[in-house]
Amino acid sequence: MKKNIEEVAPTRLASGVDGVDDILGGGLTPHRMYLIEGAPGAGKTTFALQFLLKGAESDEVGLYITLSETKSELVAVAASHGWDVGQFTIVELLSDEGLDPRYEQSILHPAEVELGETVRDVIKKVDEIKPARLVFDSLSELRLLSQNPMRYRRQILALKRYFATRACTVVLLDDNSAEPGDLQLHSIAHGVISLDNLSHDYGGERRRLRIAKMRGIKFREGYHDMTLDTGGIKVYPRLVAAEHHSNFSGQARSTGTEGLDELLGGGLVPGTNALLIGPSGVGKTTTVVSCLLAALERGEPCVYYLFDETLNTLLLRCAKLGMHLAPHIESGLLTLRQVDPAEISPGEFASDVRNRVEHGGAQYVAIDSLNAFLQAMPGERYLLLQMHELLGYLNQRGVVTVLVLGQHGIIGEIQSDIDISYLSDVVLLFRYFERQGEVLTAVTALKSRANAHERSIRQFRLSDAGLDVGEALRDFEGILSGLPAYKGGTAMLAPAGAGLDPARQ
Repeated sequence: MKKNIEEVAPTRLASGVDGVDDILGGGLTPHRMYLIEGAPGAGKTTFALQFLLKGAESDEVGLYITLSETKSELVAVAASHGWDVGQFTIVELLSDEGLDPRYEQSILHPAEVELGETVRDVIKKVDEIKPARLVFDSLSELRLLSQNPMRYRRQILALKRYFATRACTVVLLDDNSAEPGDLQLHSIAHGVISLDNLSHDYGGERRRLRIAKMRGIKFREGYHDMTLDTGGIKVYPRLVAAEHHSNFSGQARSTGTEGLDELLGGGLVPGTNALLIGPSGVGKTTTVVSCLLAALERGEPCVYYLFDETLNTLLLRCAKLGMHLAPHIESGLLTLRQVDPAEISPGEFASDVRNRVEHGGAQYVAIDSLNAFLQAMPGERYLLLQMHELLGYLNQRGVVTVLVLGQHGIIGEIQSDIDISYLSDVVLLFRYFERQGEVLTAVTALKSRANAHERSIRQFRLSDAGLDVGEALRDFEGILSGLPAYKGGTAMLAPAGAGLDPARQ
């Protein structure tokens, strides 16, 4: 009788880094040897400490064998994160005597060649402690002592055979000091995790992780952003929208402004994203806030990411327009987050959005603005592709997403640095235009995949009562160019608190 896959599949072992377990679909295969490689400062030692501490949570015996750092240095590193290394054993492999060139280290199977005195002590310690998790730090010193690639490979194979008989999971650390293209360790190890840190011309270092190899496990390929801070390593798995489909209602939701609802053909539909395009100061952010307030009044959790404006400035100017956000922040329905794009990676940002949606229940997500997100993350590549995946994820989760994109210019020819309209389900275009010595604003819906939207152009105005969207400007021509010709008697929106002047209609 055949067993089910679940019955024959090996159990997984938590790596100590939640993001890595997510990428691997559950964790490491136990009783195997893994390689963690990366340049100095990439986070290898921190990863190894988290690996042993995770085992200690389940009362697993841990052992850290070090060739490169002293025990006191490891204790200091752990203390900086608030960790207690007393939960596992640390053994220093190399003494001062071991570094003397008169002493030759040979780590081979005990039945074949006599082990050096230092290594025999370590093997004795392994047999005595019987660790379930073991870290060997680092292989670069072992490579130097081996003196030639053949001997080095034999030593690593001998270590693999030895530890395989001890039923423990081994993590080897390597600082990439081998010759370029040397993949001996890759071929021997059961799995390889590569850590990388990148320095850009501006902003902090960006770190990332890649599973270079993992036998018997289907994992998420490619690079995944990570951070190394107090508290350890955090990995942000690359977002794949197709993995997060959910069922939701497609009923359109009001924007809170009647004229804007009419323009959009009923409002904003869950599972779609709306792009607001226009020059600076035209009212894009205020429109986003107005839509957000309508969602908040319906009791829908919302999150607003600010890249350009400070929180205080946004709250003050919205309050002057009668749009008070503070009560909703206090109630917990609204989350306002000011983002410094020079200090956050795209993966970390996407992970935060995912957390707000899946754990915070956010049904409305606003990103203001795309210019800052796509341009102010120095040295990042494929940001448009990552934004495409993020928008796909939000659509799959039934979230209403509103994006702001600023354009260059005020009147006449207006340009954009980027074109993301092809990713958007709804496109609202804002324009300034002149009438009788006044600068007015118009809005139109250029595109809507979800509703049968209006094709008309309407007047748009901000007042202390909020947002006003007037009737279609059918007697104007050339509004989108900023220099219209007036050929009729369309009633215009009056200034706040005043009646319409027939002489100016």
